[in-house]
Amino acid sequence: MTSDTLHTTVSSKGERTRQALLQAAIHRFSADGLRGVALSDVARDVGVTPAAVYAYFPGKEALFAAAVDADADALVEVALLAVERGRFTGDWAELIQLLLDALPDHPLARRVLSGLEPESTERLLDIPALARLRAQLAELLAGEQQTHMVRHDVDPTALADGLVTIVLALLIGILQTGGRPQPERAPGVIAVLEAALRPPS
Repeated sequence: MTSDTLHTTVSSKGERTRQALLQAAIHRFSADGLRGVALSDVARDVGVTPAAVYAYFPGKEALFAAAVDADADALVEVALLAVERGRFTGDWAELIQLLLDALPDHPLARRVLSGLEPESTERLLDIPALARLRAQLAELLAGEQQTHMVRHDVDPTALADGLVTIVLALLIGILQTGGRPQPERAPGVIAVLEAALRPPS
């Protein structure tokens, strides 16, 4: 075995251990919260010693932050894939429902969005998947400006940033008021979004 092969093998094993720790952390933290979980609980779930966890994360808070980022990133990927594959047609209610339907598979993201870990909610605004979603939406909006589907007097990048923020705020609002969309509110929300996007008729 060459030194390069050995390095790759060690790196791969290390990455597998890190991912296993993240998955175990997502499961533990989503059920019991940051304060209810000990680092030794996560280590035991993965089959490593608590000391071994420190090779990957400086402490419990760092592991929690990484787990939140990973689970929230995976949730936003659902919307990102819809935009990238051309499945998003400007139906914002459908996009929000898509995210709501995906929440059971992302329990730690749901916990944070529901306000059960208030110190961590703000960090969701800076996860990599949201940055990619903003970029994809900006590209989509710029293209629709060329076909006069979106008004020309707005910057598509700023508009995409605002739209993503609104969708995230709506998601938080839904989760913190019972977890179900209120159909009677939808037309008003959609009207505001359409007014921001569409050129005057």
